[in-house]
This record gives sequence, C-alpha cells and structure tokens, in this order.
Amino acid sequence: MSLVFLKGLCTEKLNNTTYSLMAHIMRYFKFIMAFALLLTLSACNVSYNFSGSGKIDAKTFQVNYFQNNADIIEPGIERTFTQRLQDLIQNQTNLSITNSGGDLVYEGEITQYRISPMTATADQRASQNRLSITVNVRFTNKKNEKDDFEKPFSFYYDFSGDALPTGSVLNTALDAIFERITQDIFNESLAKW
Repeated sequence: MSLVFLKGLCTEKLNNTTYSLMAHIMRYFKFIMAFALLLTLSACNVSYNFSGSGKIDAKTFQVNYFQNNADIIEPGIERTFTQRLQDLIQNQTNLSITNSGGDLVYEGEITQYRISPMTATADQRASQNRLSITVNVRFTNKKNEKDDFEKPFSFYYDFSGDALPTGSVLNTALDAIFERITQDIFNESLAKW
C-alpha cells in the first residue's frame, strides 16, 4: 500500500470521526437546551386577558346607587354614573351583575361637582371654565379582603367661558369625566395597575 493511500484513508476516518463526535455533541447540547427551556417555561405561570384585569376569583359584582352629596346638585348625574360603572365592569370582565350579595361591591357618593373659571379675559370674564367631579368609592372584595379600599376619584373637563354647562356641553363633559373616573376605579379594583 502506498503511503499516500494510507494518509488519505486516515484523514477520511479522522474527518468522519470528528464529524460524528461533533454531531453527537450538538445533539446532546440541543437536548440540554430544550430540557432547560422546558424546565424554565414550566416554572413560569403567565396569565393574561385582553380586558386588562388581573385574575378575578369572584363570580358576581354589584354597584350600589351612588348618592349625589355634592354642594351643587346636577340632577341625574348619580344615576348616569352608577350605570356607567356597571356597564364598564360588565363589558371588561365576565362577572355577572347582581342587586345584592355580590362578591365585589362598589358603593359611594358623588362628593364634589364644581365649576371654576380657569382663564380670564382683559375685562375680567372667564374665557375658559372647568367642571370638576369627585366620587368617593368604597370597594369591597368578599373573596379577598386585602383588596378593599375607600378612595376619592376625580377628573375634570374644560369648556369655553361663553358656554353654559347644559345640554350638549354638559353631556360631553360628563362623558369625558365619567369615562376617566370609571376606568380609574376599574384599574384600582380589578386591574391592579
């Protein structure tokens, strides 16, 4: 046998052995990585829903009528606010609404309804006014008492000093204010943001 032939044969066997060894190492490495990834993912518990609320153990909720105890009374806003809060919770959770004995209870009162001038013109007239509303909320979670709270929620709406807070101006203002306050209440009680 020629030396060149033996050299070629040895080189080929060496290359095959090296390739085989590398293939074994890569398979073993892939197996270890897959096992580590599986172990990591099984240890994690990720829960997400599209409404933004956290895990809710409750099945029912009730929203008691929010009384209007503000110094200035705008008729009907307490009913509108109560309905808005009920609608928001129903639309963003799978909880059932009930009139009594709910797992989650929302109650409170409107404590402030105020119109204040924000900017003035040269002749001492208001060029912009602000409607501010504050709602005091008591939230009770019968399934988890550490979630209970009592807290005021406020928001405002600015409108032209030439306009009166009636009709469409008032409706637009209440829509903006109640949307923000009810979402803040939802976030505080259920979304935990």
